[in-house]
Amino acid sequence: MELRHRLSLTCCALALAASGCGTSNDPTEPGSDGPDPNDTRAVALQCITEEEGLEAQTSGEKSILVGSDPGGPRVEFFLSTGEAESQQFKGEAQEAEQVGAALVFVNQGSEEDLESLEKCLQDVQ
Repeated sequence: MELRHRLSLTCCALALAASGCGTSNDPTEPGSDGPDPNDTRAVALQCITEEEGLEAQTSGEKSILVGSDPGGPRVEFFLSTGEAESQQFKGEAQEAEQVGAALVFVNQGSEEDLESLEKCLQDVQ
C-alpha cells in the first residue's frame, strides 16, 4: 500500500511540474498562449509590442511603460472610463490623455509612438 501511495504522489508531482512547462503569463514571451482577452492591459501590451513594434513592459498592477527611456510614455489602466475620468477631475492625471478606461501620460513620447498607443488602446476598449 505504501508503494502505491508513493507512486501516486510522484505521478501527481510530475504532472504538476510538466503542466507549467512551455507556458508563460507574459504575452510577449515565447511559449505564451497569448493574453487573457479580458485582461485589457495584457491585450494592449501584446498589441504595442507585437503589432506596433514598440518596446514596452508592465509596471506594477495597472501600468505599461513604453520605451527604454524613463521619460517615455506611460499607460495606466482603470476598471472603467468613469474611474479614469475621476483621476483627471481630482487633478491626479494632469497632462494625460484619456482613451477609454486608460490614461496615457505622454511625457517625452514621440507623435508616432502616441498614435500607436492610441490605436492599441482603442482596439481593446
